[in-house]
Formats: sequence, C-alpha cells, structure tokens
Amino acid sequence: MRQGNPMSVSMGMSSGQPPMRFAHPQQNSHMASSMKRTGGLPPPPQFMNQMGAPRHPTARNRKRRHLDRSIMNEIAECYPEGKSYVDLLAIESHLDSLLMRKRLAIQEALKRPMKLKKKLRIYISHVFQAGREPEREADMTSVPMWELRVEGRMLEDCPPNQVDLPPSQLSNAQNLAASRNKRKFSSFFKSLVIELDKHIYGPDNHLVEWHRGPNTSETDGFQVKRPGDQDVRCTILLSLDHQPMKYKLHPRLAKLLGIAIETRTKVIEALWQYIKSHKLQDLVERDWINCDQMLEQIFLTKRMRFIEVPQRVQHLLQTPDPIVLHHIIHRKDSEKPVTACYDIDVELDDPLKAPMTQFLSTMTSNNEIHNLDMKLYDLAEQVQEWKQRVDYYKRLADDPLGFVNKWLKSQEADLKLMTGKNAEMENERRVERYMQPQMQEGVFRYLYNKVQQKRKELELGINAKGGMMF
Repeated sequence: MRQGNPMSVSMGMSSGQPPMRFAHPQQNSHMASSMKRTGGLPPPPQFMNQMGAPRHPTARNRKRRHLDRSIMNEIAECYPEGKSYVDLLAIESHLDSLLMRKRLAIQEALKRPMKLKKKLRIYISHVFQAGREPEREADMTSVPMWELRVEGRMLEDCPPNQVDLPPSQLSNAQNLAASRNKRKFSSFFKSLVIELDKHIYGPDNHLVEWHRGPNTSETDGFQVKRPGDQDVRCTILLSLDHQPMKYKLHPRLAKLLGIAIETRTKVIEALWQYIKSHKLQDLVERDWINCDQMLEQIFLTKRMRFIEVPQRVQHLLQTPDPIVLHHIIHRKDSEKPVTACYDIDVELDDPLKAPMTQFLSTMTSNNEIHNLDMKLYDLAEQVQEWKQRVDYYKRLADDPLGFVNKWLKSQEADLKLMTGKNAEMENERRVERYMQPQMQEGVFRYLYNKVQQKRKELELGINAKGGMMF
C-alpha cells in the first residue's frame, strides 16, 4: 500500500468510534506500546502477541498512579464475570476508604501520648532480728539487726490469694510466672529516698538514696539493713518517672484550669481553651490576649502576646511532690515479715500502641498488594485491547467494502498530513493563484535575476579569454 519506511497511520471511523491503527508487519515488536500511546484499534492477530503472553518489563514498571483498572461497560454487561469484577472494584474502593480513614485516625492517635492508668501496689515489709549472747566461748556474738524491703507489682497481675504478699515472699515458680510480662518495680520511679531516724543514726548516716541514671539497671525492689535494738521511724519518698514529664501547677493556675499535675503541652492546651471560651483573644490584634481578672492575678499583666504564653507558663510549673510513705520498724521477733500495702496510680503505655504501629508499617510496605495491583492493571489493559480487536473484526465483517473504502480515504488523508503537501497541492490546483499581481511581479523578478546572472557569467568568460591572449 505504501512505499519507503513503514509507518503506522490512523483511519477515522464513524462518529463516536475510536480511530483504527494499521501497521507494517515489521512493526510487530513496537505495536503494543504504539497502541497504548494512541488508543487505537489493534491490527490482525498475527501482528500481536498472544493473549496472556508476558509483557515487557518496562511496561510492568511504569507508573500506574493515574491508570484505571475498570473495564468497559459493554464488557461488564456481556459477561457475568465482568459484572462481578465491577462489584469487586466497588467493594475494594469502599475498603480502601475505610482503611485510609482508620490509618489517619491511628496516625493522629500515635501523635498523642497513649497512656493507661493502672494501680501499683507497694509493699513495705521489715524483719527484726534480736541479738543473741554466745552460748560457748567459740560462738560469735550476734548484733540486733533489722531489714527493710520496698517492693511492688501491678495490682492486676496479683492473683486473688496473693494480693497481700510481696514478691519476695512468693515461691520461685510463682515469681517466675508473674515476672514473664511484668514491668520492673524501679522502672516506675526516678528516685527513692529512705529517711531513717536522725536521732538514732546521726545526720550523716540516716539517708538511703537511689536515683535513676543513664545506665541504671532495673530491679524488683530495694533492701536496707541496719543494726539497731529499738523502734525506728522511717519515711520513704518515691518520685514517679513521668513520660512525658509532668509538672505541678501553681495553686492559682491549678484552681483556674482544674488541673493539679499535667504535662506542659496539656497545660498550654487547657489555658488556650480557657482563653477561647472566655473570648479573651483581641478582636483586632489576634496575636494578643486580653487577660481577665484571674489571668491578671496569675501572670501579673493585663495583656500579653500568645507567643509569650509558653514562657510565662513555664515559670508557674514546678517539680511534682514525691509520694511520702511512713513506716515504723518495731522491735519484735517474728518469723514472717511485717508488711504494709499502699496503692498508687501509675501510667503505662497503651498495649494497643505496638499493634497500631505495626499496622501502619504493614500498610505502607505491603509488596504483595502492590504486585497484585500491577497484575490487575495488565489484565485490565489486555481486556480493553481484546475488546477493541473484537470491534475491529466485527465492523470488518458487517461491511467489508465500506470498511476498506474508509480505510483508503484515511490512508490518503494521513499521507498528505504526514508529508505536509495537503495545503500546497490544493492551492496549486486553483488558477486564481496565478492571476494575482504579486504572482506576475514575482515572475518578472525571477526572469530579471536570471538575465543578470547570465550576463555576469558571460562577462567573466570574456575577461578570462582576453587575459589569456595577452
């Protein structure tokens, strides 16, 4: 049909139909990419890869962000599988929207500290050992001693029959079962101070201190031994290790916000809610706050900028008071330790935090779903191509003569368009073009230039011959 370098050309069909594509047989290797780029109909099957043949890696690795996995409505209506596929796409879209909302909710939840309040039971027990005189001369004299233990565990981890027993009084099997998933007692505190009677042990030996350091190893309890033969009053000071750090509010600020101990961020948020609810933000200068009587007493100013609030609040925050427990070590012999129990509130990390983090990482790095999506894209493209191929042969079978005539007209139009001769050939056929004044002037100029060119050539030839004769 055409000579020279084979090129694919398009033929426009009836209105509403996509253009058809024809190609030279040598273009078999480039036909698939050419069809996807132009959106045309395929050539006969002998010029195409067979259905289900693997695609070129570059086609599989293309960006699929803006491609659609849906199929034509004609295919969905003609085949039961097509309708099922459309229904599955709708279900998948609904699931994707639900998962996206859940993912955003989890991301917002993880930005905030996820803490649960639990009860920690503290056990304070002591044992007093009286001194004994040696029965024989070789026996050693025993000095009166007492031993103080400070232990603890979560109340929910205690079996009902062991609630009042400290961990040191449990059997090894019970301790092993209880310590599998439990948190160490010392991990709840950043410091522990045991203050003994100063009159008995003097001003230099009446304090027993433990402070958390960077390399501190956690322990299940603390033990103190001292010699003594009389009752000892001791005070135990426990400072909780809040993560993130919590502060004690100034009494006036605590009364205003209804908060005694809280993190710095929560305090600023509560203060901002108070400012908004009482409409203290300036209507003209939005970054200024007009203090009411309560805020003026707290911050000692009538107006302040909002960027000054964190700095002003910081001066009103103090280190929380430690938990104070009083205990008396009585001078009496007992086979079993004397134990006192105290329950305090502690905050633990939400156990759902780890599964939520794992869920997010699974959603962002699920290669299996990505690979399945790539397969769906390829299969959807193959279905669309085969539908175009069926339509191509159907129109050819219904009206072969009209189909070929339209194709020939399209070939002729495309040839003129590709060679750029369409407009020029049309103008050359019209006689009015040659009757215009500028056409005659152009002819005169052309003839004049030719005559001048010939004259110069003759003069150069004559001069050359005259020079040779001389």
